[in-house]
Amino acid sequence: MANNNENSPQVEERLNVDAEKQVIESSATQSESTKSGAKQKKSSGNGLLWFVVIILFLIVLGMAGAGYWYYMQQQTASADSATTQQSNATKLNAIERERADILATLQDVARTNQTLQSTVDELKTQNEQLSLQAESTLQQLNNMEGRRPADWLIAEADYLVRMAGRKLWLENDVRTAILLLVNADKRLKSLADPSVLPVRASLAEDIQTLQQLNPVSQSSVALALTGMMAQIDKLPLDTFEKPADASAEDTTLSESADDWQDNLAKVWRSLVNDFLTVKTIEGPIEPVLSLEAQFLAKEQLRLQLMHVQTAALQGDAGLYNQSLQYAQTLIIEKYDTEKSQVTGFVEALQNLIATDISRPIPTELASQKPLERLLDSRVKQVFGQGASAL
Repeated sequence: MANNNENSPQVEERLNVDAEKQVIESSATQSESTKSGAKQKKSSGNGLLWFVVIILFLIVLGMAGAGYWYYMQQQTASADSATTQQSNATKLNAIERERADILATLQDVARTNQTLQSTVDELKTQNEQLSLQAESTLQQLNNMEGRRPADWLIAEADYLVRMAGRKLWLENDVRTAILLLVNADKRLKSLADPSVLPVRASLAEDIQTLQQLNPVSQSSVALALTGMMAQIDKLPLDTFEKPADASAEDTTLSESADDWQDNLAKVWRSLVNDFLTVKTIEGPIEPVLSLEAQFLAKEQLRLQLMHVQTAALQGDAGLYNQSLQYAQTLIIEKYDTEKSQVTGFVEALQNLIATDISRPIPTELASQKPLERLLDSRVKQVFGQGASAL
């Protein structure tokens, strides 16, 4: 028992030591487990942190990409907006210009319409005035009741006298002027009115004056000169003609061999004659006219005939006779007067020289003013201003 009592404290101590060891071991085990758990917790916390960091980085990259895309979209939109604004501004300017052009056109149209309206109003006014004049004229015609229906012949005679004056002074056509005056006298004669006898007497005086003028037609003289000028190139000039060589020998060579001496002599003479030829010409020596001199002679004659034609149309007798005399001198000096063409031409020139082209045309007609006064008293007093058109 004593042994059991002595061994109990040791057992207790051992138990306590074992318990302490167990406690220490358990505590060590717990500490190790705690450390391992802490390590596990620390490793899991680091992984979660990296995951969050990666997620945040990806988010930041996404946001940066989205921001860049949004920025680019804004830049593109800004450029498109600027282009659209510029295009719209150009279109607005074009529209403004078209609007200004349309406004200017409308203003021109308005002015044109105003001008046309004024013209229409003036035409309406003139139409009304003409209508009133026509009514007044018709009333005057109705009031005449057939009195002096032949007074229009006076206006016709006045027109014929005026035309006679134009033919006389502008065209120097005396024959046509006489015919017009005769027709005017016939118009007045058909009136059978003694009051027109003084005018008819003036017409007879004018007709007699014109009939006493030179009857030679200036246009006929001018036409005759035109025909003569066409014949100038055909007139033979007085030129030197080379005479025929009567002493010319036959230079034809013989084909016979026996005539070799004659053939040699002929060849020798032909060679000598080509170098120097002496010929004897009997009779007076005549001058030789070159082509230039012949052309000059023809042109001088043509120029003088043109002067004659101009003088004939103008009635200038002095220049007419002087030019004809000079033309006749040229014919005698430059042309062959023994030819029939030249002699006929000279005779035509002499006939023209004997023709008197002078014609003292009167400066006015004696019947013109009396006829105008008669027209005023007969027509204008009856019809008023409507007769001023006559």
